Amino acid sequence: MPSKTSKTKLGHSNWQFEAIGTQWSIETTDALSTELKKEVSACIDSFDRVYSRFRDDSIVAQMSRRAGTFELDEDSTRLAQFYQQMYGLTDGAVTPLIGGGLVAAGYDKDYSLLPTAPLPSPIWDDDIMWRNRTITIKQPIVLDVGAAGKGLLVDKIANILELADIVQYIIDASGDMRHKGSDTQIVGLENPHDPTKVIGTYLLRDTSLCASASNRRKWSDGWHHVLDGRTGAPTNDVIATWVMTDDTMIADGLATALFFVDAQQLASVVDFQFVRLWANGKVEHSKQFMGQLYI
Repeated sequence: MPSKTSKTKLGHSNWQFEAIGTQWSIETTDALSTELKKEVSACIDSFDRVYSRFRDDSIVAQMSRRAGTFELDEDSTRLAQFYQQMYGLTDGAVTPLIGGGLVAAGYDKDYSLLPTAPLPSPIWDDDIMWRNRTITIKQPIVLDVGAAGKGLLVDKIANILELADIVQYIIDASGDMRHKGSDTQIVGLENPHDPTKVIGTYLLRDTSLCASASNRRKWSDGWHHVLDGRTGAPTNDVIATWVMTDDTMIADGLATALFFVDAQQLASVVDFQFVRLWANGKVEHSKQFMGQLYI
């Protein structure tokens, strides 16, 4: 995974499970009840039934088969507003309409990993109208909210925990993390060239950290999951990013956006810390980075 926790432990309970195609862990000072685990699982399943492009019964799957108007969930308002912002700030590089490009790249529901030619994403204003939880498309579209959706799901689970008076926790969704509590967690920033090593550490406390790297989902002669929506081709200049801010959805989206634009262009979104690693070995980081870098 792009980031990993150190051996420092938060508490006494560590619930590990697989969901939305990746590994999760929720560590708390007190064991989660069976009822609370069921509530978390139901939240994940509800999210998956709307946004998954890997299952035939999701709303996103319906959108890939026909044009029309579709009702998403209550969280789609946040997603729509944020994606519109990212789309504008990156000149269309970050877009939820990248799904067709991912399928063309071989990252389809069958994981064929057999790419064809790069497929640029549809133009937002030409092909889609997304207002609040209602989305209207003029042609079948493969929606993919992977750039920010997992972070949003982490935030939703955190809200469930906090409503249940869980005051200390760390949620780790394979690179998208959210921490709450009085302790400080040391998080290693994984080296994409050698996953057994780190390029630095970050002191995580009462905030979120999201990471993205091109090495973890890579296949077939240079293809990976970070595609430029304008071209449908994988981006190769930046190879890993880490973003730290209070909102996991925003951190998740900014981590993707940093593959395409400088941090200064994203400063209007929220105050955040970051680390960006280039393919040539260059490292950039925010001035107030709460950690250490070793390269």
